[in-house]
Amino acid sequence: MSGFVKRFNGLLDLVLQAQCPLCHRTTAAAFCQACQRQLQQCQLPNPAWSQEEQLPVFAWGRYSGALRRTIAAFKYENKPHLARPLGEWLALAWLGATKQATTFTVVPIPMHPTKQQQRGFNQADLLAEQFCEQTRLPLQKQGLSRSRETTAQFQLSAGDREQNLADAFSLGKAFRKRHPTGSVLLLDDIYTTGATARSAAQTLRRHGIRVQGLIVLARAALEKDEG
Repeated sequence: MSGFVKRFNGLLDLVLQAQCPLCHRTTAAAFCQACQRQLQQCQLPNPAWSQEEQLPVFAWGRYSGALRRTIAAFKYENKPHLARPLGEWLALAWLGATKQATTFTVVPIPMHPTKQQQRGFNQADLLAEQFCEQTRLPLQKQGLSRSRETTAQFQLSAGDREQNLADAFSLGKAFRKRHPTGSVLLLDDIYTTGATARSAAQTLRRHGIRVQGLIVLARAALEKDEG
């Protein structure tokens, strides 16, 4: 192979490679090796179900550092491709911690249509797609719908968050037509106070649908809810 061809192929490889969303270095993967190591350090030591108020929660990592920056890039910098590695990591952790063979229907927390149109995608939908591809669980994106646009949660106190989300969800057209035969797993990107997840779960339970719990990529007990 001539030197020109080698240089041309090397330049082509460089052009085809993407930038790491955290450090902006060129990388052939979703993240450069250094940033991926930082992300893996955000993973909880032994991801497992924890019983929160009214709803068990399973989280992959801590909502801080590299993981927090990655979620921000994913949602606000138009990087939907990050759903693949993030959703896969979440699925592998859940599979490693799950001992039962029960089949759940995965329902991502919906966004209001106006907000989703502005962003171009619902991050929970994309994470759920990758999660279900790995776990082989059925996915139902239309199990819930966001019936009312709400104020951004980070602007509100803990008490106001609950009121803000009252009646924010309604049963989606898929579940209005036919309820799932088993329990539902809700899925979202971040868990903070749990107000969003509790409101979604209460909507399903009012219609006789069992909710097993909530699966999230990251959790932070005291951080502001940016979901």
